[in-house]
Amino acid sequence: MAAADPSATRRDTVLVTGASAGIGEALAHCAAADGCALVLVARSADKLEALAAALKARHGVPVRVLPADLGRPGAAAALAAELKRRRITVDVLVNNAGILENAAFVDTAPARHQALIDLNIGALTGLLAELLPGMVRRGHGRVLNVASIAAFQPVPTLATYAATKAFVLSLTESLAEELSGSGVTVTALCPGITATGMLSGAVASNPALARLPSFVVGDVEQVARDGWRACQRGQVIKVPGAANLVATIGGRVTPKWLLRRVAGAVTRRAG
Repeated sequence: MAAADPSATRRDTVLVTGASAGIGEALAHCAAADGCALVLVARSADKLEALAAALKARHGVPVRVLPADLGRPGAAAALAAELKRRRITVDVLVNNAGILENAAFVDTAPARHQALIDLNIGALTGLLAELLPGMVRRGHGRVLNVASIAAFQPVPTLATYAATKAFVLSLTESLAEELSGSGVTVTALCPGITATGMLSGAVASNPALARLPSFVVGDVEQVARDGWRACQRGQVIKVPGAANLVATIGGRVTPKWLLRRVAGAVTRRAG
């Protein structure tokens, strides 16, 4: 009798940050639908517990909740230590936690700029540094870093946010190449404008965003499905939506000076 294939019954454990709403919540549903065990991380314990109950009821998968503010100093290391204490091995890391600030750079408080950097860059990099070595040792693992199409070009009034996402995209591409052949893949999901609570917050600070045509606003569940499938395939960059893909390709071949001029003109007109 042939030996059983251990991969056939393997249940991956997926850690999702920023899991309490938006793309993170939708990605948690994608992972659960594939039979994965979940570890949910976000600041709101109540929202995480409600999501955990829904995932268990709908998909019958194990779900653990670890509330944490990943923007705080040392949060990534503390989360990794808690995972080790609970003997949880993470097979798939979904780095989704992030925040956005839509305002002129000089009108934004210094602490807010730092908060974007601490969460969008610091926490993401910290979790990679904590969890990637174990994946490489085991020869098995996947990472999905949630970036943005803002990573491909300068975006006035989203200057710091766009810069953090450019970091995420660059880091993802570098790691994907470094880890080639290791059994570990790294994917960047680069959605455009997506119907989430983050968009609602941006509209509150800039009402012009409410006038966006519906065809440029992505469906959060479709974005998550696209990102999850790309992660499972080991695709390095996934840009959901044909219009977004065209825009990003154009952004990579257009001279930087022209991108800046166009982005500035669009922003001034929107304001």
